[in-house]
Amino acid sequence: MTPGQDMAVPREGLRERKRRETLRRITDTGICLFIEKGYEATTIDAIAAAAGISRRTFFYYFRSKDDILLSLQSGMGELLAAEVRSAPSGTRPVDAIRNAVVKVCASVPADDMIAIDRLMRSSAAVQARKQASYVQHEETLFAALRERWPEPERATGLRLVALLAIGAIRLSTDTFNQEGGTRPIGEVLHAAFAALDLETGSPPPEASVPRQ
Repeated sequence: MTPGQDMAVPREGLRERKRRETLRRITDTGICLFIEKGYEATTIDAIAAAAGISRRTFFYYFRSKDDILLSLQSGMGELLAAEVRSAPSGTRPVDAIRNAVVKVCASVPADDMIAIDRLMRSSAAVQARKQASYVQHEETLFAALRERWPEPERATGLRLVALLAIGAIRLSTDTFNQEGGTRPIGEVLHAAFAALDLETGSPPPEASVPRQ
């Protein structure tokens, strides 16, 4: 490695770190302003000013203020997929999904989940894009399931399992927010999967409910 190359590595690392910090600052600033002033009343210029960046810099990170909200759940599919890939050997696909969904969703503080859901519901455009994103999460999850269980004859069943997981998340988050977070999201999710077990005749697994 030449001296020039040796010096380039830390500069690239610093650049990436600053980019992540700026991204986080814009996101946190936007969410705070949305909660304080309302989603529709908050402008991109206001977010940029409060985050200490220019309007041009804002568009380097986000295409619109809608994307700030949507970015909060954009990585959900990958998080679920990672949990499925690391499930213990011998785990049934539906149990791997159940455990992944509960672990990922229970990691979000209850108050944050309620506040973000209300913000998303305040914008029809954001809500529509949120619903569309569930299809992407389903595809990501299905791909992870196929990696763990690659037998061709299992493809249809695994597709249904992926649909089930995303459907359970949608139903449970709706219930969680309607109840105002009186029950932990993990408990709500377990109830949703237990209802499925009741309909299919499958014995529900013994599992602890993560505390929030």
